[in-house]
Amino acid sequence: MTNPLLTRHSYRPKPGLAFLEGLSLAQARVHEFCGSARRTLALIAARATEGPVFWISPGWTHERLNAQGVLDFINPGRLTLISPPRGDDLLWVMEEILRSGCAPLVVCELPGLPHLTAVRRLHLAAENAAQDRKVSPLGLLLTAGTGGAAGVESRWHMAPAHIGQRQIWQLERRRARMEPVADWHVERHGRDFSLVTAPPPQNC
Repeated sequence: MTNPLLTRHSYRPKPGLAFLEGLSLAQARVHEFCGSARRTLALIAARATEGPVFWISPGWTHERLNAQGVLDFINPGRLTLISPPRGDDLLWVMEEILRSGCAPLVVCELPGLPHLTAVRRLHLAAENAAQDRKVSPLGLLLTAGTGGAAGVESRWHMAPAHIGQRQIWQLERRRARMEPVADWHVERHGRDFSLVTAPPPQNC
């Protein structure tokens, strides 16, 4: 007997984490942030959470978060940095943290795109935590370039669009289950970030 391709059960969106004006990320799910400003976007999302943030990055690279730079977004004391020595361990560590429900946000920097099966396991781990431990951890996969991880709940791309002394980024929602493709500009004012729906003037 074959399984049906369709179901009568409606898709129920997860509660969302509001991380910028009017924008949210479904919790107990895994999302993809890509583009050259993906780490900045992840730190903006971290600002909207409370409690510990686990940040996983390849142990064989020399790039690490700068505590002084992170201070503009969150208290560095909230961060737990993990640097597995093997590529296969990156997503395994992320899966175990999501399943434990010990942190509201788990960020994983990837050197390449994950397989669909691995992403599905991450979703399942986050959903199990929401069901068994009554918490809703959020997973963020940081991928280079234009990204393209299969099976993610949503995909966001952010890149610098600075004008003079103004710190501005172009933010694009390139994929989402329940939301249309859209783009905005994000501007920084001190430690605050505001969403601009129209491109900023070029004569500033």
